[in-house]
Amino acid sequence: MADAESRPTRPCGVIATKSKAATVAAAAADIRGQLPADGLAMVLIFLSPHYDPQAFIAAITASLPNVPVYGCTTAGELSPDGWEDNSVVALAFAADDFTVVAQPIFGLSGFRVDEGRHLGNELRQDLLRDGDGEGVFGLVLIDGLCQREEAIMSAIYASLDNIPLVGGSAGDGLRFERTWVFYQGKAHTDAALLILIRTSLPFRLFKCDNFEPTSTKMVVTEADLEQRIVKQLNAEPAAEEYCRAVGIADSELDPFLFAAHPVLVRVGGSYFARSIQRVSPDGSLRFFCAIDEGMVLTAARSRNSVAAAREMLAEVRDDLGEVSIFIGFECILRRLDAEQHQFAREMSELYRDNRIVGFHTYGEQYGSMHVNQTLTGVAIGRRAGAPR
Repeated sequence: MADAESRPTRPCGVIATKSKAATVAAAAADIRGQLPADGLAMVLIFLSPHYDPQAFIAAITASLPNVPVYGCTTAGELSPDGWEDNSVVALAFAADDFTVVAQPIFGLSGFRVDEGRHLGNELRQDLLRDGDGEGVFGLVLIDGLCQREEAIMSAIYASLDNIPLVGGSAGDGLRFERTWVFYQGKAHTDAALLILIRTSLPFRLFKCDNFEPTSTKMVVTEADLEQRIVKQLNAEPAAEEYCRAVGIADSELDPFLFAAHPVLVRVGGSYFARSIQRVSPDGSLRFFCAIDEGMVLTAARSRNSVAAAREMLAEVRDDLGEVSIFIGFECILRRLDAEQHQFAREMSELYRDNRIVGFHTYGEQYGSMHVNQTLTGVAIGRRAGAPR
């Protein structure tokens, strides 16, 4: 742990740190010790459910009394050293390079679209009071079990006048019990957080997946829309028809299988993954994303995940130039698929070498969309003359 005298007093860009200390107090102290003494616009915390969320956010916020601290719990961490579990990752944004405003959304179970539009307008006006919308992007962190992501993203995006949005749905490992979003020193459930960021640094949003559509189609013929449960596909029991379509035995259904065989929906000429969370005893399928009766699902074909990620990284650098950090929001199913097919170490090393830092999610946000089995995020360029 660094002492106060060794910390830089005027940080630049985004500083990424992590801790795997055993206790909340030790982890919070470790993170604080790695951060600059001052000059921060915001700290984002991505916290493993290994730690008590209420205790940790209270401890780290108390140690940073003049800095806004936001974040959420995770299904795994993207640390400066690669993929992690049972850790805490912190991203500190330098005040010389970033201006930040944030607003929570509580009570997502009763969320109304008009509330989201009002919220986005107010926050945008607050940030842009002294300028235009150039150099602005948004981050959205959402309770990963709220089942309201699509409505929230649609409403917020419509209110922001083309400000680009990206983000992730909070996780709690693979428990699927309760997830938390952090705001003003407390951990909140049934909540979301919209953060608008203005920066003088170059940036670009990115999205990466590794699936291609096949010719095999399934139509949702019976569903519980509120619970995201598909009961029938092609007028057949959902699990049976899904197994037939992707060519597997129903005895094999588990999170690793769902990670390897998502289904796709076509929106605006592009395909997006709709991943399955679990199979129920009655043979119905619970999804991570919203579904609807009459929706056409397309079976997917996988391509090399490592190659797809390398292509994305190269494309971003071709467009942006030198990148100081990729802030990433990655579906936990991508990690499960990598572990199942034994390329997790290669992916983790790729993320470490390219400074992809963030967390594993229960869903990803990109523009107005809530998606699955995707890596989304924002790449931040480097200030001219900044130290490496």
